Amino acid sequence: MYEILQATYKDGHLILNKKLSSLLEGKTVNVIVLDTDEIETKKKRFLDFISKLNTRLT
Repeated sequence: MYEILQATYKDGHLILNKKLSSLLEGKTVNVIVLDTDEIETKKKRFLDFISKLNTRLT
């Protein structure tokens, strides 16, 4: 089972935006940290690149 949740890091703690499933109660979970600001920056660069192309897509 997996869930993708957002969390805020504050004062050394991750604060989840919603509660985890009760199925995970007492279990150890793995956390992968992904900086969403970096994703937004790459997305903006890609969209800027695409907007400069002069080709019409059908």
